[in-house]
Amino acid sequence: MRIVFMGTPEFAIPSLKLLVEQGRDVVAVVTQPDRPKGRKKTLTPPPVKEAALSFGLPVLQPERMRSEEAVAELAAYRPELIVTAAYGQILPKAVLELPRLGCINVHGSLLPKYRGGAPIQRSIINGEASTGVTIMYMAAGLDTGDMIASVELPILEEDTSGTMFEKLSAAGAKLLGETLPSIMDGTAARVPQNEEEATYAPNLSREDERMDWSKSARAIFNQVRGLSPMAGAFTTLQGEVFKVRACSVLSGEQELKAAEKAADQLQAGCGTVVATGAAGIVVRTGDGFLLLREIQPAGKRAMDAGEWLKGARLESGTSLGQGDAR
Repeated sequence: MRIVFMGTPEFAIPSLKLLVEQGRDVVAVVTQPDRPKGRKKTLTPPPVKEAALSFGLPVLQPERMRSEEAVAELAAYRPELIVTAAYGQILPKAVLELPRLGCINVHGSLLPKYRGGAPIQRSIINGEASTGVTIMYMAAGLDTGDMIASVELPILEEDTSGTMFEKLSAAGAKLLGETLPSIMDGTAARVPQNEEEATYAPNLSREDERMDWSKSARAIFNQVRGLSPMAGAFTTLQGEVFKVRACSVLSGEQELKAAEKAADQLQAGCGTVVATGAAGIVVRTGDGFLLLREIQPAGKRAMDAGEWLKGARLESGTSLGQGDAR
């Protein structure tokens, strides 16, 4: 069974590793081109490329999978099955029709919910209590193909996108291993998706990262952990970008009373710092108070907020989110 694997980030590696460890005939791996990263813009290969090379597998990196050249190069490997996991490009009809057993995808949500490129992040940002992985046949639409199998995982209070990526990538690989035999012998289930239940998870934009202090403390908390540890949520301090890497909703009775008293004395609006200390920075929101525990000032590394306060001047009454970020 000649298999081509397509994937790009860390999320895809457990699925590729499973195919290799099961002794499947992975004839090629397709991933995104190397991209410049970091301040020095160093050309960096995607994680899947590094993994594929470590397994001794051929790697293809077309800029556009839709190009005739890319399709022809892929066709030369005569795949009987294509397995994708977070590849990052929509496959054209010519590729979808190439393998006799079709193309299957390891998708990080419980379809038909959260179709699209950022299902894990947006499920956390939206405050979902659970999410999961779906193995599906690929079709011409965006994550619209028939479902084969799925598994549900809880999203815990302490989870971030980073922890859920790890959990879901492992769960996806396990589910792939369990469903492959039926896919390969043609007996896999094909359950059509209910279009009425479909929701979308488009790729994140800069505006998705901007904190809106008029929202509730719970909503902002979900936003911060949904963007961690990747881009991170940001506000502004004196016109400069001020990222929040970790926070918590203030919930202790004594802490809440103290924050409310300070906010009343300061006549604090949303985004106002009402207290600072070793635990971090307490900020008023549209509903409740948020404790900023890990922050990243402009041009600096991420650090504990309490440690940063030892050398920084941040007075109660300071407003966050005022002015445009550079």
